[in-house]
Amino acid sequence: MIVVTGATGNVGRPLTRALAEAGHQVTAVSRTAAAVPDGVRHVTADLADPSSLAPALAGAKALFLLLSGDLHAAGASPADVIGQAVSCGVRRVVLLSSLGVATRPFGSTRIALRGVEDTLRESGLEWTVLRPGGFASNALWWADSVRERQVVAAPFGDAGVPVIDPADIAEVAAACLLDDRHHGGVYELTGPETITPRGQTEAIAAALGWPVRFHDLTRDEARAAMARSMPVELADDTLDILGSPSPAEVRVSPDVRQVLGRDPRPFADWTARHVAAFR
Repeated sequence: MIVVTGATGNVGRPLTRALAEAGHQVTAVSRTAAAVPDGVRHVTADLADPSSLAPALAGAKALFLLLSGDLHAAGASPADVIGQAVSCGVRRVVLLSSLGVATRPFGSTRIALRGVEDTLRESGLEWTVLRPGGFASNALWWADSVRERQVVAAPFGDAGVPVIDPADIAEVAAACLLDDRHHGGVYELTGPETITPRGQTEAIAAALGWPVRFHDLTRDEARAAMARSMPVELADDTLDILGSPSPAEVRVSPDVRQVLGRDPRPFADWTARHVAAFR
């Protein structure tokens, strides 16, 4: 049995589907009731209460661990989830961390994630750490404005990073859950090229077949919008990266190819598959 937390999200959903289609027993975990692929067991649990995971982890051999934003807040103890996995007899954990752990180690959310990584390394479990950069799916933040006004509103229009398709993260996670060769691996996951918000806007317009205008937000405007859906500290960390990416944050990593034997998908590929969200 393989347990997937965050199973209704951009990474967890394709990961759950891929594992189930490959014939593996899968338990999908989310906070609320959700539709899952045929043959997949669903368990409702809240990672803020690690003991609530016990029914999902019973009999499990592997766990994909995705920590939601509120587990980075003050007073949260995300490392306790790993302790729960150990006590339930799980043997392998694949942790979705962040590239920022390496590139910006002193931000509060990065310190918290590094603590989880260290707990996992010291747990006695088989482990793999995935450190993705920016997600291509973050472009869905713009879907409403594109549908209603044909506008993408974002900060730092000319600063690019190599955003990664969540489907690629899911494929890498599946490989790491299933293949012993990835034990002890730390993989930095990026897309195949840097792309700016203006470039993303052009890709969305091309997929739609009609013009989409780019509007450059100030940092304060972007922070206020992001803080409605994530902790302020995480919004600030994200804006620091988007506004002034370091050389390590614009580097295209070879790790997707190393794990999957192919290059990561470009942003235009993600856009073509999700264009309905912008219509």
